[in-house]
Amino acid sequence: MIRSLDFSYADFKTTGESKRSRLVNMPPSNAELAAALQEVATFLQVQGANRFRVEAYYRAVNVLLSLDQPVWEIYESRGLAGLEELPAIGRSISRALQQLIRGGRWPLLERLNGNDAIEQAFASVPNIGPVFAKRIHDQLHIETLAELQAAAWDGRLEKLPGMGEKRLRAVRESLAGRGRFQPLVAEPDEHDVTKLISIAEILDVDDQYLFEVKSGTLPKVAPKNNNPTQEAWLPILHTERGDRHYTALFSNTAHAHELGMHTDWVVIYLEDHRHVGQHGRWTVITSQFGKLRGKRIVRGREKDCAEYYRGRVV
Repeated sequence: MIRSLDFSYADFKTTGESKRSRLVNMPPSNAELAAALQEVATFLQVQGANRFRVEAYYRAVNVLLSLDQPVWEIYESRGLAGLEELPAIGRSISRALQQLIRGGRWPLLERLNGNDAIEQAFASVPNIGPVFAKRIHDQLHIETLAELQAAAWDGRLEKLPGMGEKRLRAVRESLAGRGRFQPLVAEPDEHDVTKLISIAEILDVDDQYLFEVKSGTLPKVAPKNNNPTQEAWLPILHTERGDRHYTALFSNTAHAHELGMHTDWVVIYLEDHRHVGQHGRWTVITSQFGKLRGKRIVRGREKDCAEYYRGRVV
């Protein structure tokens, strides 16, 4: 039985200037973190995700509400390891709590809610703005302020066109002043399996998504961006391959709409892994050029795709 929460994560995240000020200057309470997990559980349940995955979030909600010590204190003193030692808090949920504590946003919840607010968050950083925020998101596939700060120090951000030394220094200084736990330290992410999951599996998820879109069987969400009528048009798929949980949906970026590709480009997320919290992100498109023209390919893994299709020739 889950305790009733008298506010939602949306209240904690976006309602009013006072709450935005709280988000920047104070860590979230256990009840606020629980509200975020409960919203994810509700979205997953409504959207037809695996019931065991849904139940895992509900169990974590109860644990957070039963704790006497603030979760942010556990994270501050012991890091991810301390969070993972809590009952019902595995690697995946501990990473989610880390994102909420350090940056205030959780990309999974944004996606499930049809609200791709990542570019807006980046644009709020002085010296970035909406145009450069879009470039960061599209080219570097960064989804949190913590990841943005890591990129500002590890060399990725300075390689983007238009990112001069003066702007880079200003971005670093701005990000260093945000949040409770600063400076945000770039942590090696041994659980990013973007280049390890087979092309066959990624394309199989893409194929299932496109088939179910055509069949009209998928629930739809109303994206907050690039959707002036606020129509619930964006189909969302939750599916499993073994013990891997995937979410697939059309790309709703401004760039995809500009090119008329918002119903061709499919973004696939490996949200978590039952044992070690693995995650990944791929964009699958229809190739317009060369020998793979007309075939579904994974951006960034074109050579692997060529090998995959070569092996399928009879």
